[in-house]
Amino acid sequence: MLKDPRIAKFRKMLADAPNYEVWKAAALELDFLEGNAEWKEDFASDLYHYEVIYDRLSNLKQYRQQNDVERLKRALREGLHHDLGNMGNSALYTRSRVGTKHLIEEYITQVCEALDYLCDQPVPGFPVADKLQFFRDTLTSYGRPALLLSGGATLGVFHFGVIKALWEKGLLPQVIAGSSIGAIIAGILGVHTDAEIPEMLIPENHNLKAWKWRGLLSAVRGDGLMDQEELRNCLRGNIGEYTFEEAYQRTGRSINVSVSPVQAHQKARLLCGYTSPYLMVWSAVLASAAVPGIFPPVTLMKKDIQGNTLPYMPRLKFVDGSVVSDLPIERLMHLYDVNYTIVSQTNPHVVPFLSQRGLDEKLSLGNLPMHLLKSEIQFHGQGVFDYLRKRVRPELLRQMSGQLYTIMAQRYSGDVTIAPSYSFKDYSRMLANPDPAYVRQMILAGERATWPKISMIRSHARISKTLERCVRRLKQQNRRTAELRLISNADSGTS
Repeated sequence: MLKDPRIAKFRKMLADAPNYEVWKAAALELDFLEGNAEWKEDFASDLYHYEVIYDRLSNLKQYRQQNDVERLKRALREGLHHDLGNMGNSALYTRSRVGTKHLIEEYITQVCEALDYLCDQPVPGFPVADKLQFFRDTLTSYGRPALLLSGGATLGVFHFGVIKALWEKGLLPQVIAGSSIGAIIAGILGVHTDAEIPEMLIPENHNLKAWKWRGLLSAVRGDGLMDQEELRNCLRGNIGEYTFEEAYQRTGRSINVSVSPVQAHQKARLLCGYTSPYLMVWSAVLASAAVPGIFPPVTLMKKDIQGNTLPYMPRLKFVDGSVVSDLPIERLMHLYDVNYTIVSQTNPHVVPFLSQRGLDEKLSLGNLPMHLLKSEIQFHGQGVFDYLRKRVRPELLRQMSGQLYTIMAQRYSGDVTIAPSYSFKDYSRMLANPDPAYVRQMILAGERATWPKISMIRSHARISKTLERCVRRLKQQNRRTAELRLISNADSGTS
């Protein structure tokens, strides 16, 4: 059977797309030509329990039509689950380039419309304060997504493209975590409001001079190969003088930064508004970017009541968080009820071990040998370094083995993993200051790597994003109600 010549044309359009609209148009044409449009219309599949979702959808429609608020509340409160009927199965999002089964999409749309209805419509016996508690409880039980940005030195400017693609589709999570270069970009994002993001994504608006070589003699003295003052000035210029608490109050984003203590018997830490509200964001980011040997360890800085900047835990020093905790997924689950992780992975020692389309790619006979080879390298590498860190006598070798074991034993992927394809030229830029043209190139690369994952991310994140928006609206309503009550009480007191 001859292949339709239009397929090659639209695949080239996908590869060269300058924006999501062009990419989506080509992807929809390919879905039609390859028979995926018919697949989406057919509810039935052994990839998920479509009967469960169909029944839930029918109930929601019935309760809405009958205006049965009580049953609608119970259905939403008790039955919401991000993987209902296995609808989060990644295989449901690898067949088609845009969207998935229409039944799943319609169910998610109905849930979001029902949540907005309960939030915005006056309901007898369901005051604003009770609504707010209902939506808070539902959000806690349902969970929320988080975006995790890995290390990767200068190659990490790829993260900006991932952020841009998610933000443009309304899918950028409120919870952002980063380590090393990922911490730098998380810090920059965390102090910018949504209205400021377009300006944030213009390379010329940033100080891009983070790297300044000092030489081997400086490294021997323990001061690092790079000038830390140059990086500090870069961070303070791009992030500003915000604490974690102030950044959250300004943007509503929860920044989380991974750092590792230099001292023995200390565990890796996640610095954020919950754990370190008065810590300076630039200070935490500076520590997370302090790669041992490249930069010296960092003393964290905080802001006191008078607004003065002072050392925070001055006896302790911290370094690059990606060595021990590149992706602090478990900690985010505990702090923020995170149930879905989007990982932008740019670590040069990790990306070659990821499949071309990320870890959500279906394993086929064609890629089985490479998958087995990668698994064997990781398994035996862990075993070797685990043995060395426990048995060798020289302290330096033992510490190095321990760090290498930690690097190999870590989890470097999420529920969705977005990664670039590197060339040798990219690797040569790792420790060089990027120029605006290279940043724009990597932003587009990040966008193109994210667009194929948009449908999967939307299916998982849309309900939690709707819940978050409802909580924000109800907080405002509750605040206005309280203010009006105070005014009314004051007026009655003076009359």
